[in-house]
Amino acid sequence: MRPASTPRHLDPGDTVAVVSPSWGGPGAIPRRYAMGKRELEQRFGFRVVEMPHALKDPEWVRAHPWERAEDLHVAFADPGIKAVFASIGGDDAIRVLPHLDSGVMAANPKVFLGYSDTAMIHLAAYGAGLQTFYGPSVMSGIAENGGMFAYAERWFRKVLMTPEPVGRLEPAEAWTEERLEWTDPLLENQQRALRKSDGWVWLQGDVKAEGHLLGGCLDTLETAKGTPWWPPLEAWRGAIFFWETSEESPKPPLVERWLLNYAAQGILTVIAGMLIGRPRWYTLEERADLFRRLKDLLGRELGRPDLPIVAEMDFGHTDPMFILPYGARTIIDPRERVVSLPDPAVT
Repeated sequence: MRPASTPRHLDPGDTVAVVSPSWGGPGAIPRRYAMGKRELEQRFGFRVVEMPHALKDPEWVRAHPWERAEDLHVAFADPGIKAVFASIGGDDAIRVLPHLDSGVMAANPKVFLGYSDTAMIHLAAYGAGLQTFYGPSVMSGIAENGGMFAYAERWFRKVLMTPEPVGRLEPAEAWTEERLEWTDPLLENQQRALRKSDGWVWLQGDVKAEGHLLGGCLDTLETAKGTPWWPPLEAWRGAIFFWETSEESPKPPLVERWLLNYAAQGILTVIAGMLIGRPRWYTLEERADLFRRLKDLLGRELGRPDLPIVAEMDFGHTDPMFILPYGARTIIDPRERVVSLPDPAVT
């Protein structure tokens, strides 16, 4: 089920707006926000404008979810703004949704980018028929110690700035989960320690699958279950369910309990495939435990050993990351070990 409204691609010189739909990160750590803004302006040639409440103190931002929604309305309704980027994630974007008119977003299709808690805004937009993008935020993924990773920049340009088919997704050669203190200006030019990638993990399934992308950060998606913004079962039918976990590093037993709810809803019975982002700060033992629980749940309990599952992918809370367009047609080919997006993500 591809959203009806696909946004226009971005060009150098375009105006992009920054919103803070979750945490007021720019007000808390302005130097980190300035790093991301500088990347957008100097690396990509965009003109960056902040919505009226995007830079306010984080306590003020938390107390005013309706103002966060209004920033989204203003950004999408302004014809001079070509894209809207989340400054950072957080933990309470669900409080914005009762105040959000997602019809304003769908009526003015433009690139909307962010990840983690921003998944709440993505769900509202998806329900209204707008294709949005699960990927880096201004302060995390665009801002980066020593400059944006080349891998992340390449996928940013490929997905958002080129009206050509996205094509085959490819693993990063190296990745990082190191935390360097954002408030220390002496660390801004110190690149985080990278680990060589062993590639993605093909957990199970040997039959090619095709479907539309739907998902987000599991921690955040928990807050949407049972609300008007939760996709109905038909929206999940034939979907490629993509998910990842936050920097809070929820352990495999908790992740399994969350997924048991998806099973109880019937979601894991009707999806066509599953893509899983690399968990942050997991030990090798925890990774193995998660994989065992997944295969046991899908393969034994639900009788779906055919369901293709690809894990340790480069999206979510490790860096660098690629960008996933909500609703985009996606093909998983286990025999060739290829995941591809055969259509353009933007017009």
